[in-house]
Amino acid sequence: MSIADASAEEKKTVAAGKMTALELRASFSLASIFALRMLGLFLILPVFAIEASKLPGGDDPALIGLTMGIYGLTQAMLQFLYGLASDRVGRKRVIVFGLLLFAAGSFLAAMAPTLVWLAVGRALQGAGAVSAAVTALLADQTRDEVRTKSMALVGASIGLMFALSLVAAPLLVAYTGLSGLFVLTGTLAVMGIAVVIWWVPPEPKQHKNQPRGRLLEVLALPALLRLNFGIFILHAVQLAMWMAVPAMLVQAGLSRDHHWWVYLPAVLGSFVVMGGTLFQLEKRGYLRAVFLISIGLTAAVQLGLLLSVGGASIGAMVALLFVFFYGFNVLEASQPSMVSRMAPAHARGAAMGVYNTLQSLGFFVGGVMGGYLMKQGGAQLLFAVCAALMFLWLLAAWPMRQPKTS
Repeated sequence: MSIADASAEEKKTVAAGKMTALELRASFSLASIFALRMLGLFLILPVFAIEASKLPGGDDPALIGLTMGIYGLTQAMLQFLYGLASDRVGRKRVIVFGLLLFAAGSFLAAMAPTLVWLAVGRALQGAGAVSAAVTALLADQTRDEVRTKSMALVGASIGLMFALSLVAAPLLVAYTGLSGLFVLTGTLAVMGIAVVIWWVPPEPKQHKNQPRGRLLEVLALPALLRLNFGIFILHAVQLAMWMAVPAMLVQAGLSRDHHWWVYLPAVLGSFVVMGGTLFQLEKRGYLRAVFLISIGLTAAVQLGLLLSVGGASIGAMVALLFVFFYGFNVLEASQPSMVSRMAPAHARGAAMGVYNTLQSLGFFVGGVMGGYLMKQGGAQLLFAVCAALMFLWLLAAWPMRQPKTS
């Protein structure tokens, strides 16, 4: 429905810069798809290394690391193709197909008799790379001026699922084992398919007759290249730093079973502060400033962690992680919004595909890099490199311009 056909009440909502009923439905339904999928993934992470070591072949730490990280590799290989396919055959079809593959990989992993078969299941999970199609569909169904709010709902759903998994995973695995967690993951993916079919609004009709985006067209835009570089750095640093943060919390006197006492308030508090600052600043035309400040804050956290190695207090760790999650959530919410606004409308799926490919590669490289740096120089070298990467991103992002609102 166009703005011209909208009711008087809807026109007031649009004029006030608020989300319409359809935009709210699209935002919450698509955020729930991310939530269901990411909850299944996050539930595995806190317990995977210990539980996987009990399978035949689990005495090889390198194979355990590969099994955990192969999801990100296969996802990175297919993310762009899924985004491009969503431009051509429709977003919903691609999302349903990807969730089916993700569910199949989850059930295969649940039945895996050895670590090698578990790796195959994880690889098949990664083949269900629907992030690009979901974010492209969300961009199709929201206006520029409210899109950051929509993307923030997605980011909030991911952050909340991460916090929930830290609490729930140890409790669930005690009753169901690792196979039970994978069954739950597959079931959540099937629930996501139901959401796509019955809750997500229909795709815009004009999408079917638009020209289709190409890879070279997307790669020729410097603004998009800066954002793609940024999401790669952000997720590489985010994953790498967790190679050392849990040990620092233990050294500070907090047992592993109680780490969620730090994570949960830091995550939730960061969302509250982000909600009170990001959207107001964006509305006033300061999105570029808050974006660059968030990169700087995330870099400063890495320096703070570097200085805290060996002598961090719980209070200092809470403060550092709160600032990190604030910066991370601002960047996670604003970057896909900016990609969708800077990319040509007919190439949004392709643009989000490239963006999510670099995001997945960041996960994979972050895990490999984090393990290597910890082995070579410990937490000091890890945080020094993470800080350097964040400052490099700040330098690359500095020429960016304020995104236009159409």
